[in-house]
Amino acid sequence: MGFADQRFTVNLSMLFTELPLLERPAAAAAAGFTAVELWWPWAESPTPRQSEPDALGRAIEDAGVRLTGLNFYAGRLPGPDRGALSVPGEESERFRANVDVAAGFAGALGCTALNALYGNRVEGTDPAEQDALALENLALAARAADRIGAVLLVEALNGPESPLYPLQSAPAAVAVADKVNEATGLGNARFLMDLYHLSMNGEDLPSVIERYATRTGHVQIADNPGRGAPGTGSLPLEDLLDRLSGAGYDGWVGLEYKPGASPSAEAFEWLPAGARAAR
Repeated sequence: MGFADQRFTVNLSMLFTELPLLERPAAAAAAGFTAVELWWPWAESPTPRQSEPDALGRAIEDAGVRLTGLNFYAGRLPGPDRGALSVPGEESERFRANVDVAAGFAGALGCTALNALYGNRVEGTDPAEQDALALENLALAARAADRIGAVLLVEALNGPESPLYPLQSAPAAVAVADKVNEATGLGNARFLMDLYHLSMNGEDLPSVIERYATRTGHVQIADNPGRGAPGTGSLPLEDLLDRLSGAGYDGWVGLEYKPGASPSAEAFEWLPAGARAAR
């Protein structure tokens, strides 16, 4: 087993960002990959002009890559925001306006996973109020995902980098996914297991894998420290992915790391060229 036995997808919001958005799918294909994922590409607009998603959809199709994952609108990423759906007022309204737009774009490209970042705590707002709003909006997102045959992902982020984000452990994220499934009866809310974020939180990664692999809808990786490519830090990522496979996970593994000072095309030396195309 090992890296060569995984199905990798390249996050085009973290890699190839030195290129214009519409050139990134082709760059990923030129590097040997057949699958890509994205944060919501229009951070300032949950409802961009139709010409913009149409152009991106054509770029993805023309490159011959598959879109495997997409974030719903989550505010400014990268930046201070960590989601919108639990933020009362304008931000949660923007999230709701985005739900069908994002699901429509994803569905047209055969995307099967939609990630809904929870959102930061807001000073002066009752956390229980935010959690009730979050459940309402996550249920809305789960229903939209179900209409296109996709899963809804709930992600834990790390405390050092996202101190106001309330889901800072695997159990916290899984508990929210369970509440969404209970509220909708659809069973399509799943855990997004980001090994970088969990490691930054100090979690026991083998234990997390053993406990939650069967509840996981998507995996993302970056090394720690530094959030760079595998081999730039100290995480035993190859071993951890082997553990995931052994525990029954056979889904996509998103490469969501920083390429460093070199062009993104040079950030994949750790992965043999023949292992980049998904089988």
